[in-house]
Amino acid sequence: MNLSSCEICPHRCKVNRANGIKGRCKCDDKIKIALASIHNFEEPCISGTKGSGTVFFSNCNLNCIYCQNYEISQLGKGKEITIHELAEIFLDQQKNNVHNINLVTPTMYALQIIEAIKIAKKQGLNIPIIYNTNGYENIETIKLLNGLIDVYLPDLKYFSNTIAVKYSNANNYFKIATEAIKEMYNQAGTAKFDEEGIIKKGVIIRHLVLPNHIQNSKNILKWIKENMPEDVYVSVMAQYFPTYKAKEDAYINRKLTKKEYKEIENYLYTLNIENGYIQELGEHEEEYVPNWE
Repeated sequence: MNLSSCEICPHRCKVNRANGIKGRCKCDDKIKIALASIHNFEEPCISGTKGSGTVFFSNCNLNCIYCQNYEISQLGKGKEITIHELAEIFLDQQKNNVHNINLVTPTMYALQIIEAIKIAKKQGLNIPIIYNTNGYENIETIKLLNGLIDVYLPDLKYFSNTIAVKYSNANNYFKIATEAIKEMYNQAGTAKFDEEGIIKKGVIIRHLVLPNHIQNSKNILKWIKENMPEDVYVSVMAQYFPTYKAKEDAYINRKLTKKEYKEIENYLYTLNIENGYIQELGEHEEEYVPNWE
């Protein structure tokens, strides 16, 4: 696999990114990042007490109309760096004593990331590496990451193809994402934690609940229960708020109500999914508490 006829992601646009042409994801052969920072607002097993060494990559292979990071993902905010500079960022993060390296929206740069990880490991990188993805991944690309990624953190956004196309311009999202997630689990297996409760290896499937789409969330959770090993970890998120183009859509132009989220919470418990996190709504419908249980 290479960038000369790009098939890194499921869009398979076959653009010659190696010659500097931008693909469907608006990326060429250059790595572009928006931010490298210590992040303290992931799940507790990721952020812990020292934070997660996060690298936010610019652009995205999805076009979510409600993306909270749309300036990065859709508008391409960021700066270009080399593979060697990315490796240095990984090593610098490790020097900051973070728990892990957290690659956010890495899909489009998977080949360059592989090379950067190899360089950094030769120079002493030894903390877990997290692949924090929207889930719209080719299995072939995920297989290339085998042995280099310790923790997979995929979204599983949509059960309905109609919703996936409408909100993220991603055809066949559910089939593609679920196949990719199964491969991730094949590689990383059951979640393993250290004595402080920090994840060292494994998979956590994330799902963001959208207003007026409660059945979509129930279908996603039901699929996880019926198709993934019982010990898989799930993270159900309540943090949705209308931003970017979501304000123009009548179904998702508001935050979740407590009633909607309580329905998902109750359904989650009836499924008896053993492991995971659920993000709590605040006392008022418009307020959110970034705590995890």
